[in-house]
Amino acid sequence: MGAMNAEPSPQHAARALLAFWRAAGVDMDGAEAVFTGAPAATAPVRARAPEPAPITTPRPKKTVSAPVDNARTLAVAANSVAELRAAVAAFDGCALKATARNTVFSDGIDDAPVLIIGEAPGKDEDEQGKPFVGRSGQLMDKMLSHIGLNRQSNMMISNTIFWRPPGNRDPTQGEIVACLPFVERLIALKQPKLLILMGKNAGNTVLRREEAVSRLRGRRLLYTRDGLDTPVNAMVMLHPAYLLRQPQQKRQAWADLLLAESWLEELGVARHP
Repeated sequence: MGAMNAEPSPQHAARALLAFWRAAGVDMDGAEAVFTGAPAATAPVRARAPEPAPITTPRPKKTVSAPVDNARTLAVAANSVAELRAAVAAFDGCALKATARNTVFSDGIDDAPVLIIGEAPGKDEDEQGKPFVGRSGQLMDKMLSHIGLNRQSNMMISNTIFWRPPGNRDPTQGEIVACLPFVERLIALKQPKLLILMGKNAGNTVLRREEAVSRLRGRRLLYTRDGLDTPVNAMVMLHPAYLLRQPQQKRQAWADLLLAESWLEELGVARHP
């Protein structure tokens, strides 16, 4: 009897079956692990690329340079007080304008020899569109009339701020510097024989100082700026609103009036009773 053929081992049979299925195009990676115990081949895992961060455009920082530059441009372009008045009315670089009823630029005579500059309009000034028309303005008119000055003949009145701050609060530094180019242009256009600054804030703003009003008043000062043919005679007086609150200071105010009167006489300024 001839010798019998040996049966293939289970492992050999499994491999043969796997080879058949693979030849037929079947994916046998997982099956090979089951039949042979070999680890199944795994496709490499690709790391997920990080999503790009959103591109943001930074907001421009707000500065006071833009309104101040615009104010300078408008002010320099004005060749008369009338043109400057129109430039101030058209200027939108001071936020106070949005809450004010009127622009308060000036009152009096445009070519007057005496220029008086106050601080900021109050409620009465905002309503009428003229500076110094409330109680403090009435007191100022009465005081100045004693030395022959009035709005109808020989003085012009303006402010360092042309719109009323809400609630009569103090103007901010940004509001002051936005208006200052117009104030300085007004002085340059007029070149008054005497510049009277009413109160500490007006004195320090126009003269670019930081001093108490007690150190500014009672003195003959000079206002100088580029573009002026000659320095302008200037003096600081106590603000009439301060005198209403502190009537005991009227003696100092009277001394300031006498100083102004003697100076006006020396300058040959015509005065009216």
